[in-house]
Amino acid sequence: MDDKMQNARTHGESISGWSELWRKEDWWAVWIGLGIVIIAASFFLNDATVKPIAIKPAKWDTFATLITHFKDQFHWYLFQFLMWGILFTVSAKVLGYRIREFLPAFIFVYVISMLIFVLGSWSQAHRYNLEPPLLALVIGLLISNFARLPKWMDSGFRVEYYIKIGIVLLGATLPFTLILWAGPIAILQASIVSVLTFIVIYFIGVHMGVDRRLCACLGAGGAICGVSGAIAMAGAVRATKEQISIAITLVIIWAMIMIFFLPFASRALELHAGIAGAWIGTSEFADAAGLAAAQVYGLMAEASDTIPGTEDQALSAFTLIKVIGRDIWIGVWAFIFALIATLRWEVKEGRPKPSTMEIWWRFPKFVFGFLLASLLVTALSSDYGYEEFKKIVEPNLVGPLKDLRTWTFIFCFLSIGLTTRFREFVHVGVKPIYSFSIGVLVNVIIGFVLSVFLFARHWTDI
Repeated sequence: MDDKMQNARTHGESISGWSELWRKEDWWAVWIGLGIVIIAASFFLNDATVKPIAIKPAKWDTFATLITHFKDQFHWYLFQFLMWGILFTVSAKVLGYRIREFLPAFIFVYVISMLIFVLGSWSQAHRYNLEPPLLALVIGLLISNFARLPKWMDSGFRVEYYIKIGIVLLGATLPFTLILWAGPIAILQASIVSVLTFIVIYFIGVHMGVDRRLCACLGAGGAICGVSGAIAMAGAVRATKEQISIAITLVIIWAMIMIFFLPFASRALELHAGIAGAWIGTSEFADAAGLAAAQVYGLMAEASDTIPGTEDQALSAFTLIKVIGRDIWIGVWAFIFALIATLRWEVKEGRPKPSTMEIWWRFPKFVFGFLLASLLVTALSSDYGYEEFKKIVEPNLVGPLKDLRTWTFIFCFLSIGLTTRFREFVHVGVKPIYSFSIGVLVNVIIGFVLSVFLFARHWTDI
């Protein structure tokens, strides 16, 4: 991998100018996600569908049924693998990854994801809580911590990239009118949590004597969007490699805990899927982990006779809170602390003042893809009534995009597990753990109050 590009990714440095359109992961997520949506829309307008290439294992109860399915559909699985393989390999090459490392790793990810889908589609899967997102995470953790895969395979375990593409595809399954309607509430709720959590983590950390650059990274990781927030903040304040590692480690630990805690706590309380999705959106730190938790609870709700709501409601509420509401803060916090670090912390070091384009460079571009995908599908379906939408648009356009989105989610959840090695967590100090954990408590409590009490009516009607 090119050392300069690797260094830029590691430290969150900006790639500015026109070259960012093909040199930044965010833009590749937009191009790939929107490209898939546009192709699917073109097929739909010509009375066709991309449903065959969006294939995934169907429900099965015997091995004979499963074997028959794969015999009949093998060629479509091959076409799908070639589609993902070409898209990811080309983008990986442009972004500076070695193809001889990335491609074998992605083949590994695809094969394991297929097995996860097979287990998740078993007719008894719900009985044993074998939900694909949790399966992907657990299997990834077991492989990573007991099989000791070679380090070079991490080039194919691209957590943030897979989830960004999935979020763009998720936009195609959410009507833009829903975003316009729910957006203000989502932004208000998310902003309250984002600001309070950042302040709590940052100032408690500083009070305990933790380096302020590390405190800023921890605050961004806990208040905005997990690993992406921590890395963006690290570039803004010029944090050290060790500080970045500590922030990412704490984000991953708590994000993984919340993947299990939030869905099962919500189930114990029998929360509506929309309310639970909003609570997860205001309590989780990472998009990937939050989507996993929201999807798991949505599936629990659909399989239960006592929990109201659907998977789509849980995912919609989570996305509106997390992607629309919290992730937009990444550029704001990064710019503010770029100014603080440059004008106050580094004034004696003689470093140049930050550009006013810093917010643009730090803004998560995949959010634009999410909105554009939503707008495109909304425009295509605007002339259909509800019944027509369910009979025509959903099975031929929205449904296939949901299935492709699910594939990217599983790639992501599996990659979280495959890149999480518990032996690397022993270097984290006690004080950063305390400050970040207090921020976690703030997230969970305030998120619960806002979602379950203050804005409950809003999220049950989503």
